[in-house]
Amino acid sequence: MLIPYEGECNMINVMLVDDHDLVRSGIKRILADVGDIEVVAEADSGEQAVSQARKIKPDIILMDLSMPGIGGLEATRKITRSMPGAKIIAVTVHDDDPFPARLLEAGAVGYLTKGCDVREIINAIKSVYLGEQYLTPGVAQKLALSFVNHREKAPLEELTQREIQVMLMIVKGESNKEISEKLCLSPKTTSTYRYRLFEKLGVKNDVELTRFAIRYGLIKENIMH
Repeated sequence: MLIPYEGECNMINVMLVDDHDLVRSGIKRILADVGDIEVVAEADSGEQAVSQARKIKPDIILMDLSMPGIGGLEATRKITRSMPGAKIIAVTVHDDDPFPARLLEAGAVGYLTKGCDVREIINAIKSVYLGEQYLTPGVAQKLALSFVNHREKAPLEELTQREIQVMLMIVKGESNKEISEKLCLSPKTTSTYRYRLFEKLGVKNDVELTRFAIRYGLIKENIMH
């Protein structure tokens, strides 16, 4: 069954980036029913996403945020730096600040949550392909309210891009050595980032940092078990 869409598009080449094969397979099945969208590549990590994007140059990249290695946020930054015209749509479980703003700052042009329906995914892909920005209504509302109300910064908004990147790697259980090697940092610099994270977020150890990440929806609760 072909799913209609209001508006004309050429064939759109899409790359799926998610560390869960089941998620990629599900989205791939959904897009297979659309006549003018084709999945041309898949990646299961930020590093692989960067490599594949530079090689294949897809029209649209659907990018997960929480993945092994550098993660979706840093992958988005790397891709948009080397490919200024890249069109990346974040597809994550997070709809809370500051991640929509962070991803848009990094160069993403769309933001979807994994709870959205089939038509929204398709509309987002086609809207972004045609040069528009696409945000789910809930995300757009939160960004607007954040701007209008000039509210105090949430704890995560105090962090730099690199600090968020290091935090996501820590809460996934990666050691200082692994983080240093993947980010090309010295062990001392990695330890400094860890100290700054603890200080800015008011946590004392990795367990408290993980609980903080769960509270803000950065990781799933079952990572603690």
